[in-house]
Amino acid sequence: MKRLRTVLGYAALPAEVVLVVCLAAGVPVPAPLLYAVELCLAGAVLLGVLVYRRARRAGLPPGDALYEVVPEPVVRLVRHEAGLLASLVRWVLRRPHGTGGGAEAFGYARDQAALMYAFAFVCVVETAGVYWLLRNVPVVHEVTLVLDVYAVLFVLGLHAASVTRPHLLDGRVLRLRQGCHTDLAVPLGAITAVRREPLHAHERADGVLDLTVAAQTSLTLELAEPVEAVGLLGGRRAVRVVRFHADDPRALHAALTRALTRARTAPCPAPDTPA
Repeated sequence: MKRLRTVLGYAALPAEVVLVVCLAAGVPVPAPLLYAVELCLAGAVLLGVLVYRRARRAGLPPGDALYEVVPEPVVRLVRHEAGLLASLVRWVLRRPHGTGGGAEAFGYARDQAALMYAFAFVCVVETAGVYWLLRNVPVVHEVTLVLDVYAVLFVLGLHAASVTRPHLLDGRVLRLRQGCHTDLAVPLGAITAVRREPLHAHERADGVLDLTVAAQTSLTLELAEPVEAVGLLGGRRAVRVVRFHADDPRALHAALTRALTRARTAPCPAPDTPA
């Protein structure tokens, strides 16, 4: 059933996109072909629902059950796009993500702001230019306008996600984030060393995760045990060294040092007294 659903999905979705473009462009589509594509799409959706329900009955959590229906990279990309749009709203409303519960927040997006605004400006200029050039080509004009406007929102969303998702530090975990695509929880007990280390060149190495901002990092963590880092498309790897950036690395270094000291000097709970 899963293979049949996959075949129907990969066949029906591209065909549906082609049909929408043809209908928008005024290209006549034979009724039997239209009905066949819609029937395949409905069948793929129905089979997907059945696969999801079967996975849930088998005990899988909702996220893993969804991956049985839709490939994990696709789900993660959709979530990433939705997260960017939600970040724009949070940015306007000045509501950072996940900052409740007494956690200290440390921003990291300041040094990339000028570059992201420049990208957004270039996208706006390109949108205006293409809009004028294609003003006499109706369908292409509307399609490119939608894509160009979305490109502007995408660039602004990337920056908004970085602004509204700062690093978080509480008494147990340092949560390192990079926009919507990286969220790494590092237990304080796993940290063996933290140092201020401004770097502008980063060579790829096994066990090292670089969360660069404007091609730079300012702090380095060394871990006693590996922590699993999940990539944008779901790729996983174990890391023992994390290099990341903060707008105020001195403040984050000091706060993290204090938190590590408290965690290491906290008294161990007394064992239960036998009855």
